Amino acid sequence: VQLQASGEGLVQAGGFLRLSCAASGTTNPFNVMGWYRQAPGKQRELVATITAGDSTSYSDSVKGRFTISRGTAQNTVTLQMNSLKAEDIAVYYCKRSYRGRNHWGRGTQVTVSS
Repeated sequence: VQLQASGEGLVQAGGFLRLSCAASGTTNPFNVMGWYRQAPGKQRELVATITAGDSTSYSDSVKGRFTISRGTAQNTVTLQMNSLKAEDIAVYYCKRSYRGRNHWGRGTQVTVSS
């Protein structure tokens, strides 16, 4: 299974970006997919997840600003990020979980300028 993320970019504070993640190499639907991020000098942290039943969860720092949703194709998810702040600067990673097996995508950089 390979995960391909897209949507990397530079945006001004208050702006928006949309990240997408697509899993290939499998026809199994995911159990959970999500986004994590790692800022310079910090540990990787959860941003948002979505389950096969469309239950979503968010970190407190992004709640109300970010929205995770399924893409139109199977095994795809998107992360709509609004009202971006300097503290959102990080490398964002997509993760897919299926029956206890986890796969990670390569990181995609999100930069916010003030």
